Amino acid sequence: MSLKPVAITLGTASIAAALEFTYTPSIALLQSHSTQLTAVTPFILLGSGFWALSHGFTVGQARTKYAELARKDGEKDVDERYLLPNLYAQGTSKNVKAFNCVQRSHQHIFETFTTVVVGGLAGAVTFPVCTVVSTFLYAIGRVQLSKGYAESEGDATKRYKYPLAKFMWFGFLGNVALGMASCGMIMMGKKTL
Repeated sequence: MSLKPVAITLGTASIAAALEFTYTPSIALLQSHSTQLTAVTPFILLGSGFWALSHGFTVGQARTKYAELARKDGEKDVDERYLLPNLYAQGTSKNVKAFNCVQRSHQHIFETFTTVVVGGLAGAVTFPVCTVVSTFLYAIGRVQLSKGYAESEGDATKRYKYPLAKFMWFGFLGNVALGMASCGMIMMGKKTL
């Protein structure tokens, strides 16, 4: 990821958070619904967690599919290379590459999900509106990135074929920034729980 999108994301999150923190007390609608707004982020995160679980079933289906294709193509030691307990299939055939992209589409979720959850929950305490937007961007981008990975047929460069896939990274960075800012404000006494 280049530095420009990182700078844009962090700058946008910072400006939006500052505006939200400054003006939320004067906007009656936001102030009266702040508890409900704070609950939207965990709602999105719980939905994303359930989606991640259901996406795992596609890996099991793909494992069976590509092991059968490998047998038909005459690959050797198919069970040892494709089946559990192997996380990834061993080798470089087209079937191995295709299965490994499906596996990667699921495994990749867990590299960012914990940070998004912690950042989202912390950020929602102080910046509920910005954190909802950031978490939503992550969720939409995450689904599209995983879908692109799973459909890539072994060519991982196709994982960003869906236009909103890159928003996963913007949502990720937004939640990190908002979560850290919220924790900092709580530690400095500018926000109470």
